[in-house]
Amino acid sequence: MRTVNRRHTLTRADIDDGVCPLPDELATRLPHPEAVTVVVEHRMHGLDPAGETFTCPLSQEIAWQVSGLVWPPDVHPGTLVIISWQAAKDELHLRTIVLDDPMRVDGVDYFHEYDPRVVTREFDPGRSNRGQVLNVVRRQGRVYEDGSALYPEAGLAAACGLGRGQKGAFLLKNAVDQLLREGYVTRVTGSLNADGYPSYPPVDDEEQAEMLFYAPLVEPAPYPGDFGGDGGGERREHWVKGFVRKLPPGAQATERQQSLHAKAMETAQIDEPLEPGYTFVKKHHRHG
Repeated sequence: MRTVNRRHTLTRADIDDGVCPLPDELATRLPHPEAVTVVVEHRMHGLDPAGETFTCPLSQEIAWQVSGLVWPPDVHPGTLVIISWQAAKDELHLRTIVLDDPMRVDGVDYFHEYDPRVVTREFDPGRSNRGQVLNVVRRQGRVYEDGSALYPEAGLAAACGLGRGQKGAFLLKNAVDQLLREGYVTRVTGSLNADGYPSYPPVDDEEQAEMLFYAPLVEPAPYPGDFGGDGGGERREHWVKGFVRKLPPGAQATERQQSLHAKAMETAQIDEPLEPGYTFVKKHHRHG
């Protein structure tokens, strides 16, 4: 029987619960479902081999899955795994794929290939007011292949759970203003189709609406032990130096942001040019 390969993108639940879902066509090939030998092939931080072998039961709840795994600590939600059944060895192999260069996505270091869309959906922004707003944009909004997300601002009040009336509106405004100030989101004018599906730039003959556009901050990540390397875990409250961030298609930095960027360049706070389609976010304190 030949080797069967499939790909799976790990979710936060997969990692926390120590499971890996399997497609039907692969799960039904396993000859000993009560005790499957599972080999996790992995390089810690993309460098040192850190593979481990488990004996796992195969079960079917919503879908087939093997359980009893312990995923390595540098595996984060969105990480891609190659699943292969190697019949000659009677083993199920789960292999992560090392990136040529590690990447930091909104403060989380990825050393292995990942799906930006799942990273956006699965990131936990916390339970603060601004975290609840960001959670709605990233989980309920339209997510693009690069991990950016779009959500109609008018729908936030009902979706965020910050309360009704004047107090709820006040809390929501403050949360959105904080996200705008921190550079997590940008306010743009998009459109909604008859089913409420958002688009940006706006589509002809659709109702225009104000949107919040989220774009992940993706930058090179250092290896642990290098300057700036911390092992890649999710970060909470910290200071963020000024940085250049992607804007929605067709949008440009305001004159104020261009001026702030020029000043940061003059004082050697940043050395990255402000190219078309990007804006500058000044140094600020970020709550996660």
